Amino acid sequence: MTAAQPITILYTGGTIGMQPSADGLAPAGGFAERIRAAQQEQGVALPDWQLHELTSLLDSANMTPTQWLTLHEAVIDAVNAGSPGVLVLHGTDTLAYSAAALRLLMPDVPVPVLITGAMLPAGTPDGDAWPNLFGALNALESAKAGVQVFFNGQLMHGARVSKRSSTRFDAFAPVARPRAAKALTELPAALSWQQPRDEVALALISLYPGISAEVVSAQLNNVKGAVIECYGSGTGPADNQALLQTLHSAHRRGVLLLGISQCVEGAVNFGTYAAGSALAACGLINGGGMTREAALGKLFSLLGSRLNHKECAPLVALDWCGEMRE
Repeated sequence: MTAAQPITILYTGGTIGMQPSADGLAPAGGFAERIRAAQQEQGVALPDWQLHELTSLLDSANMTPTQWLTLHEAVIDAVNAGSPGVLVLHGTDTLAYSAAALRLLMPDVPVPVLITGAMLPAGTPDGDAWPNLFGALNALESAKAGVQVFFNGQLMHGARVSKRSSTRFDAFAPVARPRAAKALTELPAALSWQQPRDEVALALISLYPGISAEVVSAQLNNVKGAVIECYGSGTGPADNQALLQTLHSAHRRGVLLLGISQCVEGAVNFGTYAAGSALAACGLINGGGMTREAALGKLFSLLGSRLNHKECAPLVALDWCGEMRE
């Protein structure tokens, strides 16, 4: 990393910069001054940085795909302005979703883009905010290009991480799922890191015993794609003909259906069981060992790229940047 330009910090809100309010902790501005004061107080050596506060600072519980696109544009602007790296400060509730979305919105970004946050607000005695923020800034100097999560001293692939605790400092961990998909040999220009995206409506449907065709039909109405969380290796209620017909009808009208496993360490292999083959026959695409966050981010990036349905379907099952293979 060259030092010609400072690192860009994009501050979205989140616990890391929150301060008490009458209703509890809430996002607060003026965070750059607080960072500099803590840096001076602790005598921490850091690379040069500049902070940009995004408008409407958020509790990350309120994060939406609209903000993903805003972040995407902000990263593009920072890199094009010469920033050698970008640090995104984000709340922890939806941090893994945003990390996966950004990783798949810019699979070939030429600089490191790290995302961090904190379980406790900056200034809390023995808290994790300053270690995470200062650690991420220093990690940017040697990190590889690509979107990654830095948390509790660990650097993790942006589309292979999930939140596992609501209280512990090591709240995020890499997801140990099987990874055996074929690699994409050439990234289409429409999926490159600087390409804008349209916002698209998606559904996330987790199968459960007794799920009805009516429930699934309502969720598949007016969406362009859906992540279907299957049992185990990709099974579902294959004796529910109304449900299968609902999935098949959605597939026929152009809804991209991506199947992943509900299991923490699971991966889809539809052909293992007849119940899985029945789902594949309805048009579900094998998402292998992708996480929920990665699957949503991938559909969002792909379906918002303006590629047509015939072009999208084969691309979703290939690995773009490590989300589906080592």
